[in-house]
Amino acid sequence: MKLIDAASVRRALAFKPLAAALETMWVTGCEQPPRHVHQVGRDLTMLIMPAWQAGRYLGVKLININAAARGMPGLFASYNLFDAQTGVPLATIDGTELTARRTAAVSALAASKLARPDARRLLVLGAGRVACLLPQAYQALFPALDEVMVWARRPEQALALAERLMDEGLNARAVPGLASAIQQADIVCSATAATEPLVRGEWLAPGSHLDLLGSFTPAMREADSACFGGGASVWVDSEEALAKSGDLVVPLKDGVITGVSGTLADLCRDGPGRSNAQQRTVFKAVGTALADLAAAVLVYESS
Repeated sequence: MKLIDAASVRRALAFKPLAAALETMWVTGCEQPPRHVHQVGRDLTMLIMPAWQAGRYLGVKLININAAARGMPGLFASYNLFDAQTGVPLATIDGTELTARRTAAVSALAASKLARPDARRLLVLGAGRVACLLPQAYQALFPALDEVMVWARRPEQALALAERLMDEGLNARAVPGLASAIQQADIVCSATAATEPLVRGEWLAPGSHLDLLGSFTPAMREADSACFGGGASVWVDSEEALAKSGDLVVPLKDGVITGVSGTLADLCRDGPGRSNAQQRTVFKAVGTALADLAAAVLVYESS
């Protein structure tokens, strides 16, 4: 059995091949039972996410999420990969790095099906592990991208991330005003732990794409209900998002929307989900075991 550390995961999961592996998995599909969620004390939540393709690979991710993390990341994970025919253990993989990279890649993959192909200005909300990776993931799939704006609740964090991105060769800058930055952006990506909306529909420009990654419980919200109205085309990574994320639970309850246009699987199989250049598009992800399995297989076969 292989033991694969975070550095090896980073090397194996370059964003362009990772996005291709994710798209292939969404087209072919796999078995993915509902995730198990267990509350461990007041602040710690454990998720168990299995998935498999019969006769090929079986995987399960264990995630611990600390809602009150101080001075350390709020998420730690490990991934165990098995032979789906024999049950033989194949690898234990650093799941924290795998989760961050597959989340950023899923975001960029969905945007490649929904955002305008000529999108050039990206706004990232947040400065955590996933937010740091989003510009790289988008650059891999959007050749026209030439400007990255960064906003965070703590301005010093936004500035630090912008400086890091500039060191990586990106044209990046921290922005103090969220409303004006959203109005300028072609693509808005939010990767925060917000419980109250940060993004307001009135700020989104015609033809823009909104990507929401942070809300994975009904009590969490990154966008207000207006973001989903006004003829926006709304898509999800899985049907689970309709019940898991406050971003969707609230506008569904209030009747702003009655459902969504489809899932990322539909986009990968049937093509773009945008009808014209002026239409707004929205993608909401809560994370899927399918994406974890696709990333884990790519890591294992590359090691």
